[in-house]
Order: sequence, then structure tokens, then C-alpha cells
Amino acid sequence: MNYLKLIFFLFVIFGHIKSLNATLLDEIKERGFLICGVSEPRIGFADIDDQGKWKGLDVDMCKAVSAAIFGNSDKIEFVQTTNRSRFPLLYSGELDMLSRITTWTFSRDVNLGFEFPDVYFFDGQGFMVKSSLGINSAIELDGANICVIKDSVFTSNINKYFEINNIFYNPIYVELNDESFENFMSDRCDVYSDYITELGNKRITLPNSSSYLILPEVISKEPLSLVVRQGDDAWRDLVSWSFKVMIIAEELGINSQNIDNFIDTENGEIMRLLGIVGSYGDMIELNEKWAYNIIKYVGNFEEVFNRNLGPDSVLNLNRGLNNLYTNGGLFYAPPFR
Repeated sequence: MNYLKLIFFLFVIFGHIKSLNATLLDEIKERGFLICGVSEPRIGFADIDDQGKWKGLDVDMCKAVSAAIFGNSDKIEFVQTTNRSRFPLLYSGELDMLSRITTWTFSRDVNLGFEFPDVYFFDGQGFMVKSSLGINSAIELDGANICVIKDSVFTSNINKYFEINNIFYNPIYVELNDESFENFMSDRCDVYSDYITELGNKRITLPNSSSYLILPEVISKEPLSLVVRQGDDAWRDLVSWSFKVMIIAEELGINSQNIDNFIDTENGEIMRLLGIVGSYGDMIELNEKWAYNIIKYVGNFEEVFNRNLGPDSVLNLNRGLNNLYTNGGLFYAPPFR
């Protein structure tokens, strides 16, 4: 009897230790799908097509993680979140990750119990003008009429930018951002200023949207990041490297269409990336083809950006800061070795 009790005791203890060591990745594999928090439908980032399927930049970040885990980019349950609900849902464990226009800030990083694995879009305040003005840079806005809300962060950013560049503007004060946009449309203001993502979404609602130009300058920092809970470094690494793989693939000229042409490559980094040599899948508890599957079924970052936000999308945004570092942008991934 004592012997049986000992066996039972050891079984309970072993099971308890195993449950403590179980990671979120283990739970997701057992469940059979990823639970990803996205925003309410928003063009370019998280939208629903005519077939009822989610699409957008935020959605593709979730798809990359699904492809890495399951070799299938569609093993996902998408959960719509609001600004108010997104953090409680993630913190409570109802979401595995958050991919939802969320700015990485100090207080969110250190005070809310979250990790921010990677910035996947550098947003920020910018300017939109009518193409008829013949202006191609914010430096050329000297003397422009700009509708601003007094003492707002947007106005402070504009003041700093104009002061640094030793140019001047004529402020026309309004009470609300919508009023600023209305005055821009009625030609009372020459310029409309908002986040680049907002400028893109507003432009596509306008008649003759091609008659409006979003200038290339970004005058504030709004780094949009993926978000996971603290306490599971292995899961954070997986989410982070799922994104980095898309950056590395673009650097190497590999995309979803040509990836199979690289199977016979002698390039060491490409061989490691595609799972031809090494045990890089084992290191992250995934199949050796995990990175291959991301590129094959989701694409490199250029493909993802272009179809959702760039020239192949209705938003037609310039990549700007969201380009590779070799093209004047901020994206740079560590070597895959």
C-alpha cells in the first residue's frame, strides 16, 4: 500500500512539474490553432474581405506565427479587440498574442506585464497636401496655413519640426481633429496633419484620392509592435523570429514565388534559413521548415507591406521608415546563424 502511495505521489509531483514547465507553444500545439488579437476592421491592417476572411498587415503577422508552428498560415482564431479591451484580453490569457496597431511605450513595457518582441511598422505624425500645390517635402511648407488644435501633442510636434528646420507656418486654431480635416478639404488649410496610418485611411475616402499627397517626412515616433505576455521567453522568441524571418528573406531576395529556386543554394545563411542544414527548428521547438513555411505561405516583408499598405493596396503608402536599412529604412534583422 505504501508503495502504491509513493507511485501516486511521484506521478502527481511529476505531472505538476511538467505543467509548470509547459510553455504557451505547447498549449497552442495541443489546441491546434493560434488565438490572435486584432483590431476592429481597419483597411490595410485588419480588414475582412468579401469571403469573410481576415486580411491586412496585422493579420499577416499572425499568419506568419501560424505558418511557423503548423506549416499552415490559417490555423488562427482572430479576436477583435478595442483600445480598452486589448490589454485585459491578453493579460488574462484569452489571447496568445496581440497584433493590433499598438505603440510600444515605456510604461506599457515595464508596467503592464507585457513584452514587445518587434516593431513591425514605424508609424508617426505626417502631413498630407493637395498635389496641385506642387509640394513634395515638408521642408517646402514654409508659410503654409495649417489647422491645429491648441496645446495638443500634434501641434507641439509641428512646432518642433518647423523650429528645427527654421521654417514658419500660419496656425489656424480649431477645436477638434475632424474640424481640422474639414477645413483642409474646404481649402482653409493647406495641410492636414495626423498619423501616417490615419492619413492613408482618410485619403482613400476622398473623391480623386490620387490628387492628395502624403509627404515623406515623419515627425513623431509611434512604433507599432507585436505584444505577448511576460514570463515565456521561448514564446517571445518564436513571435519575434517569425517576423525577423520575413526581413531576412527580403534582404536575401527570397520571396514566396521564388523560394523553391533556392533549394540547391550553397549560401550558408539561406541553407540555414530554409532548414536545409542545421537544427534551427529544434532550437525553437519547431519543424526544421518553420522559416521556409513563413516565406512560402505568407511572404517576405516587402510582399506583406506592398499588398497591404504599399503600391498593391488601396492605401498606396510609401515605405519610408519601414524599408530595409539598406534602402534608408529602419528594418534590420540579426544574422540567421
